[in-house]
Amino acid sequence: MTELALMDNLWVMICAVLVLFMQGGFILLEAGSTRMKNAGHIAGKTIFTVGIASLVYWAVGWGFAYGEGNAFIGMSDFFFGDFSTAEEGLVGSVDFFFQVMFAAIALTIAFGGFAERAKLSAYIVFAVLFSAFVYPIVAHWIWGDGWLADLGKQDFAGSTVVHLTGAMAALAATILLKPRLGKYNKDGSANDLAGHNQVYTALGVLILWVGWFGFNAGSTLEVADAFFGYVALNTQLAAAAGAVAALFIAWAMTGKSDVPTMLNGALAGLVAITASCAFVAPWAAVVIGIVGGLIVFFSMKFFDKARIDDPIFALSVHGVAGVWGTVSTGFFATPELAAMNGGTAGLFYGGGLSQLGVQVLSVVACGAFAFIASYILLLVTKAVCGGLRVSEEEEIVGLDLSEHGSYGYPESMPGNEKTGA
Repeated sequence: MTELALMDNLWVMICAVLVLFMQGGFILLEAGSTRMKNAGHIAGKTIFTVGIASLVYWAVGWGFAYGEGNAFIGMSDFFFGDFSTAEEGLVGSVDFFFQVMFAAIALTIAFGGFAERAKLSAYIVFAVLFSAFVYPIVAHWIWGDGWLADLGKQDFAGSTVVHLTGAMAALAATILLKPRLGKYNKDGSANDLAGHNQVYTALGVLILWVGWFGFNAGSTLEVADAFFGYVALNTQLAAAAGAVAALFIAWAMTGKSDVPTMLNGALAGLVAITASCAFVAPWAAVVIGIVGGLIVFFSMKFFDKARIDDPIFALSVHGVAGVWGTVSTGFFATPELAAMNGGTAGLFYGGGLSQLGVQVLSVVACGAFAFIASYILLLVTKAVCGGLRVSEEEEIVGLDLSEHGSYGYPESMPGNEKTGA
């Protein structure tokens, strides 16, 4: 193996670990955004579902995504075990390790729609089904030898493949599970079931922000010419712009500079730039981040008025911002960067409507597939588990106690001040 190839493989391995570390960010973000009585459950389910995603992706997911097959699905390389080395490029095991982390992130996003009301058994069954039959197919369409790849779809690190796919599964879950107890009143007005720890939420966002450099910059898959630095620059600018835009729009519209909105704005900027980080100029990254931060505020309000209970705001942050990020590539992709990364220029750079049309088509096709497939698989999960949702009594008590028999914060619960029992 050449020295440059060795550096490429080392770089991608480091980035894969950064993407895995993002799960720690999701633990803090989701636990902080929900109530104390469910904190241990949320932390624990994140760990074991990453385990399930890894095993299922190893068994069949990689084969469906990247195996030889047809325009719809791959049909080889199951039970991945490529230990060969190569003089150039990534060795198979490094490539697999990097890609399985993306599959796990998509699943974690999907589980945002389950928060505070789903059975543990539903998490387990759906983790298997989603990791086998939803995420890998979308990945094959865009990153494998699928039909959208043939059309020239541009999604550098996964605004569609990871974020929109996970968000559409979350939407299916929120619809089937219905809102949490006490979220909406009979007149349709919403109650704020505030998360218990904004410090956790903020730290979770920061960890995700750091991990995103593995997500985006790592998707260069090489160190040649240090192009990963340019991708990182665009990622940082979009995240910064999203945070600032969300803070000011919340301040302007409500009179208060709402902290959760600002945090979601940073994430929306990150999600939005994920598709286009290698295709656009820095000024465009700022614009993409600003729009992401603005639309996440209005999207959160929209879903609340539509009585769609989304505790982690997965639909707004990963879904709506994912759509914008995918489409924005069709507007802002420069000819030089598009040529470098195997694409074509966007509308604002003389590329016409061609690339924009492909981007829009991919959003519609992948979003529809992920939602319909997830909805059907959730019905299967419901049948297997005897329902998706815990009982009212179990929801009121909290999933820490009802699903696991212990509290995430034992000393903070009534009657447990001395023993923590």
